[in-house]
Amino acid sequence: MTSPLAPDYQQLLLDMTARVRQAQYQALRLVNRQQLELYWELGRLIVERQQQYGWGKQVVETLARDLQRELAGLRGFSATNLWRMRSFYLAYPQPEEKLAQAVRELGWGHNITLLEQCADPAERLFYAVQARRHSWSRHVLSHQISTRAYQKTLQAQHNFATTLPPEQLPTATLAIKDEYTFDFLALTEEYSEYELEQQLLSNVRRFLQEMGGDFTFVGNQYRLELEGNEYFIDLLFYHRGLQCLVALELKITEFRPEYAGKMNFYLSLLNEQVRKPHEQPSIGIIICRSKQRTIVEFALRDVSKPIGVATYTLTDTLPTELRPFFPSNEELVRRLDAVTAALQAPAKIDPTEKS
Repeated sequence: MTSPLAPDYQQLLLDMTARVRQAQYQALRLVNRQQLELYWELGRLIVERQQQYGWGKQVVETLARDLQRELAGLRGFSATNLWRMRSFYLAYPQPEEKLAQAVRELGWGHNITLLEQCADPAERLFYAVQARRHSWSRHVLSHQISTRAYQKTLQAQHNFATTLPPEQLPTATLAIKDEYTFDFLALTEEYSEYELEQQLLSNVRRFLQEMGGDFTFVGNQYRLELEGNEYFIDLLFYHRGLQCLVALELKITEFRPEYAGKMNFYLSLLNEQVRKPHEQPSIGIIICRSKQRTIVEFALRDVSKPIGVATYTLTDTLPTELRPFFPSNEELVRRLDAVTAALQAPAKIDPTEKS
């Protein structure tokens, strides 16, 4: 006959299980950091010998074979991986830059993707921070890079600088893109706004990934009422980082100035009727089939609520003839300065999150 369990046994079991899992997670993080530091050191040794003795491809390939013989049973010392270690060191050569926080929190596979797909250091930093914050898999990271999420974020059009407090601006700037890629939708050549909305709802997981992270879905055709009149927001989200509601309107036409006025009205209703006391003021995003950037600029100039205007495409390519209409490299650098604080801010670590 078994004795009865103590009254707090279940809570004890939960507490001990959580402690064990947290310890396992911390151990995995430590192993990952040590692996990255080892690979950085091996990359440094290769670079120094190349500079000193003029090592070439043949010597590295011989070194790989000998390492695999000496370290039988250990993986990761192929010639290809040794060259990647060399690239890893060259990407972060200075001691103060060695394995920056955002980089050391990612696995080796993620870092390989960053090295192979991002030549610009600022771009690598952007994706490293975003991948860590939003727990992107290597596949999602590669997809975000291939769809130019970095460039689309820096090119985004909004009035956040004049409508949001300084402490919210960096996070809000990272929450909107200039163009969204909906290449996962199955739409006919002629489609309605309703069909676009339904397709996004049917692929809500991919949709949220394309939005960039921290968005949670609240509802579609969200009903608001004022003086007996009904109004419906196409899609309503909540942004965890900003702690605010985000209203999203879909348009299959070119942007029109009246869209901004309508969104401003919706945000006023959300703030008055739906927003909770602890939440920040709501933000609006208008996603159109196309837009003229100057018209967007003037339409948002005197609007009092924070609104961004983006476009969408059903493919992941930008026509060459449109590239001259986007900001120059100098302008992108200026805009990057506005989000530096968000990129360098330490991410909150969830003990249950997998690296």
